[in-house]
Amino acid sequence: MLSACSLSPGMRMLQPPTLPVSNTDDGKATGEQQVPITDITLASVQKMRQTVVQGDANGIAALYGKPGAYKLGPGDVLQITVWDHPELAAALGQPAASARPADAAIGFVVDHDGNLQFPYAGNLHVAGETAEQVQTKIYQKLSAVMVKPQVTVRVASFRAAQIYIDGEVRAPGAQTINDIPMTLTEAVNRAGGFTPNADQSHLVVVRDDKTYEINISQMLHNNQNPSKIVLQNGDLLRVEAREDYGVYVMGEVGKPATILPMKNGKLSLAEALSQAGSVNPASADAKELYVIRGGPGIEPQVYHLDATSPVSMLLANQFELEPKDVVYLDSSGLVRFSRVLNLLLPLVNAGLTAAIVTK
Repeated sequence: MLSACSLSPGMRMLQPPTLPVSNTDDGKATGEQQVPITDITLASVQKMRQTVVQGDANGIAALYGKPGAYKLGPGDVLQITVWDHPELAAALGQPAASARPADAAIGFVVDHDGNLQFPYAGNLHVAGETAEQVQTKIYQKLSAVMVKPQVTVRVASFRAAQIYIDGEVRAPGAQTINDIPMTLTEAVNRAGGFTPNADQSHLVVVRDDKTYEINISQMLHNNQNPSKIVLQNGDLLRVEAREDYGVYVMGEVGKPATILPMKNGKLSLAEALSQAGSVNPASADAKELYVIRGGPGIEPQVYHLDATSPVSMLLANQFELEPKDVVYLDSSGLVRFSRVLNLLLPLVNAGLTAAIVTK
């Protein structure tokens, strides 16, 4: 009876070569597949490191680009100056006394068709062109009525393009694209940088209904510069939170808890155990340390580590955990037997008391 009841006080991780689980989507026991238990060894750790994603596994090469000159678009405001012709300065008008910070600057606005109206030059199509190209166009038009006009064109207000930054940044919101290229690092910098809760290994860019996942830490490890990613008008950049990618440490540890990864998205087995209060020497069976991995679309896998081995902590420090992993440390046989007795003794005492009263 005691042997049969020894499973009830706490979970007991057995270590057969494989564990049976259902292999159907609806969870029905119509068929079973075997989940292998893999020992954590130096060879298995090295093999896992070799399978780490290298290069462009997420297709982020589509986000790469070379920063170029700013191209004008509808809504942009240009400041156009023709020197020694003060009569053209009046075309700019004067700022309103109640002008708000969000109002456009004084100047010539590019309309929704991408056209610009300027005295003596007429209607010019400027969308998709640089300020220097517009300056050349106006010079050519004015040369028909003026002698060698001196023309200067600059963008007074950038309003044609913007991106949106969300998530774990200090100042989320819309950011206007201007003459400074909107690279990934520039976008994060304009949003005030990462918050302490940001997971720098999980950034998401949404462009044209397509999602790209970016791991900045992995890019730096692969000697790739995040500034090669150039954001475009309408892009959405989201920085994920570390709390969404925690691991669960259970069993005979000091403080069972959900452990968050580091800022670079990495978390080793040794770091997780340390943050959970380490192994409980009074109740833990250090030989029975398991990492349970699995989820939707992920093949279930169980890893086992004998923490009594002299090199176990070295292996635990090199074993990288993944989001939603479950770390479980089993209890010793004596502890399980003690817990069984704690459950049975109140029942035995109650039975004896009832027998004595009845007699």
